[in-house]
Amino acid sequence: MKRIIFILIMLVGNLCITAGAQCGMSRPVNRHGINSKWVNPRIGTGGHGHVFLGANVPFGYVQLGPTEPTRGWDWCSGYHDSDSVLIGFGHQHLSGTGIGDLGDIALLPVTSRDQSHVVFSHDDETVKPGYYSITLRENGRPYVNVELTATQRTGMHRYVFTGDQDTMLLRLDLGQGIGWDSPKQVMMEQRSPHRIAGYRHSLGWARDQKVFFVMDFLQEVTLEKLNGDTTGIISAPNIYPVTPLVVKVGLSAVSIENAIENLEAENPDWLFSAVAANAARTWNDELEKIHIDTDNEDDRKVFYTAMYHTMVAPSVFNDVNGQYRGADGQVHHGDFTNYTTLSLWDTYRAAHPLMTLIHRDMQQDIAQTFLHIAEQQGKLPVWHLMGNETDCMVGNPGVPVLADLVLKGFDVDRDKALKAMVASAMRDERSMGLLKQYGYIPWDLEPEKETVARGLEYALADWCIARVANLVGDEENYNYFQNRSKSYEHYFDKQLKFMRGKDSKGNFRDNSEFDPLSTKHRNDDYCEGNAWQYTWLVPHDVHGLVKLFGGEKAFIQKLDSLFIVEGDLGDEASPDVSGLIGQYAHGNEPSHHIIYMYNYVGQPWKAAPHIRRVLREQYRNGVDGLSGNEDVGQMSAWYVLSAMGLYQVEPAGGKYIIGSPLFDETSINVGDGKTFTIKAVNNSDENIYIQSATLNGKRYDKSYIHYGDIVQGGTLTLTMGPKPSKWGTSKKNRP
Repeated sequence: MKRIIFILIMLVGNLCITAGAQCGMSRPVNRHGINSKWVNPRIGTGGHGHVFLGANVPFGYVQLGPTEPTRGWDWCSGYHDSDSVLIGFGHQHLSGTGIGDLGDIALLPVTSRDQSHVVFSHDDETVKPGYYSITLRENGRPYVNVELTATQRTGMHRYVFTGDQDTMLLRLDLGQGIGWDSPKQVMMEQRSPHRIAGYRHSLGWARDQKVFFVMDFLQEVTLEKLNGDTTGIISAPNIYPVTPLVVKVGLSAVSIENAIENLEAENPDWLFSAVAANAARTWNDELEKIHIDTDNEDDRKVFYTAMYHTMVAPSVFNDVNGQYRGADGQVHHGDFTNYTTLSLWDTYRAAHPLMTLIHRDMQQDIAQTFLHIAEQQGKLPVWHLMGNETDCMVGNPGVPVLADLVLKGFDVDRDKALKAMVASAMRDERSMGLLKQYGYIPWDLEPEKETVARGLEYALADWCIARVANLVGDEENYNYFQNRSKSYEHYFDKQLKFMRGKDSKGNFRDNSEFDPLSTKHRNDDYCEGNAWQYTWLVPHDVHGLVKLFGGEKAFIQKLDSLFIVEGDLGDEASPDVSGLIGQYAHGNEPSHHIIYMYNYVGQPWKAAPHIRRVLREQYRNGVDGLSGNEDVGQMSAWYVLSAMGLYQVEPAGGKYIIGSPLFDETSINVGDGKTFTIKAVNNSDENIYIQSATLNGKRYDKSYIHYGDIVQGGTLTLTMGPKPSKWGTSKKNRP
């Protein structure tokens, strides 16, 4: 009787958001808030964007959405706009990565027990922050309307079948994965007429991923196994149009019992509309942290979608009871929020500096996550996925993120943080043994190559360690890592003025073998780039790099050339090297700071047209609206910061370079009831150059601003004009 009452309440409460006009239903009404309505989740689902499309909440463990067959690199998220085949609605997806994984615990409404996929049309999809729906058809006629929403650790489905079927069927697939992913051990069982539970342990990019699940159904259902525990058919009587098939799914990386507890805590009732509305509110609350003033609707959509993309990950990775699976594979209990999906080689550059402005309440938990990972695996995270260290990409990218939090004054145990950083930097793995021995990484002794990229990334991380050591008064570590942060000098060829590979005898590669345009994929001195792009990867010591060039004139001449030089990247070019302006490659992260280097040599006016061009040309309101893959928020974070007029070049410490803001006014909620506003007076597509500035009404001539000034709140007013000015050009006003 209680179930029948719930069904009636649910039908009344959800009448306005049931979708599928040809099934006798109406599309959902947009009740989202002011900023979330400007999000277009389809941006980046085409081209090489690799973004997730579906229902989730900010930083949620669950990303519930459609999954297509893996057909290549552009399907790393499990979805690409060019495709029209669905194999399920999986509960976990990546967003913007260059490797495919996850796709776990997939459900697919089918018309027969042997059906494994369905052809669909994008015209039948509706997607908003926290909500996804689609009408699926067979022979042109709709047979089911699907609606999905989510909480942090749960997904909720509603399936409304037409009256053509006596039985509603759902295919439960524990075998399916995305890209590299494949199951090692799976189990599904029916525990009651309303509950199915199980787990999926898989091998993929995350080498030992464990997902436990529980599915609760509003109706009584029957589970029929088709292929051992890998595939099952869930069936229920179809009483059209009275009874939709409603499913709540709880996930955990620890146990089925924890999955049940997560479900009961976060999604105890059966009102789909309430869960969807709460997801929308949650998104809007986060998106409300930045307000922009612009009349350009496409710019507004690109901005808030970019902001939205920065909050798909990191993902919460602990249960409501505090338990989580650690980097050592064991179950731990913490009094903090543990996170995963840490794409740090990408996100240390802009995504994390943006988070320190608008998600300050998360940063202590981010720091705790890093420190606990270091305790469990002996080093800070490199690229952490579902409790697994993938060791993907080069350098020590966890170091700048943690150092940035320490240097910005967040509540972090400084001594513990320094210890973790030093331990991470003193290992013999991943070329660091060679670095300690030679002071650089010889290309002839490193079989995995990429030695220039590795060395430059280690140098900037070492600089971060030195800054923290200096802060805590550790002179020995300060001197050691400050000296090692200069190791980038070994790779600079003063004759050719490029960063180049050196052998164990201290010699550069023969000039006949050197092509500064070549981007051989993982078989050269660079990682997803070439000499033109990597020569500038010294964000921690720009003035030191200027000296290597022989002075500002030579440095500026070379920097100017970067945006002009064109040429063939080679037959083995990395697909990541995209979004080219000359040899500046905005579609990949090593280039992201380069434009702002002009401020360091007193020419901020040269940065302005490049910044505006990237904002206008490399981002747009369309499925192919990203010039490169999203990389878990980094591409979008560059846009958010740059559109506001700020960018953090140095990898830690909070020196934000002032660029050329896209909007007339931007207000940032920096927490503690404070707002920092950036006003661009006389701003336009022609008036891109800063003529003068004031900070809280007082003249401000520096071409950068410190984090501490921003989070105090206030107003930075920039007067814009159509021609370059002398603002920010004198040496005392440069970063």
